[in-house]
Amino acid sequence: MNDVTIRILNSVTKALIDSSQGYQACAEVCEDNYKLQSEFARRREERNEIISEFQNHVRELGGDPAETGSLSGAVHRGFTRFSSLFRDDEVAAISALDDGEEFLAEKIEDKLKDYIVDDSTAELLTKAHLAAKKGERFADMIGQNFK
Repeated sequence: MNDVTIRILNSVTKALIDSSQGYQACAEVCEDNYKLQSEFARRREERNEIISEFQNHVRELGGDPAETGSLSGAVHRGFTRFSSLFRDDEVAAISALDDGEEFLAEKIEDKLKDYIVDDSTAELLTKAHLAAKKGERFADMIGQNFK
């Protein structure tokens, strides 16, 4: 059970790292908007706290925690940088953030649905899922302001 749980946690950790990097990218793109930039930075810190919790739980289970994001996250960020050449940088970044948070929420939903995990792992997954849904709502809200 621990090996499966560790794989689940590390898979989600990689997506959480991608999300944190997405918030960082948004903060960099929105450098002219201090309020928005600091909100992205605050959300990145919140995401980093969840990442630390996941990594600590993996260590408690005797595993080696994921320390980097996923290949698909790197590709997504590359595509976002490319697409921002043709669109407003802020709009592209917010759209990418929205897509990333939706992907993260769905990934966690799948893990909760497809696997039986211990209570502490389920609690962590639920916490991360709520954070992703909150991030998705945030991206939707600010995205409306840039249309």
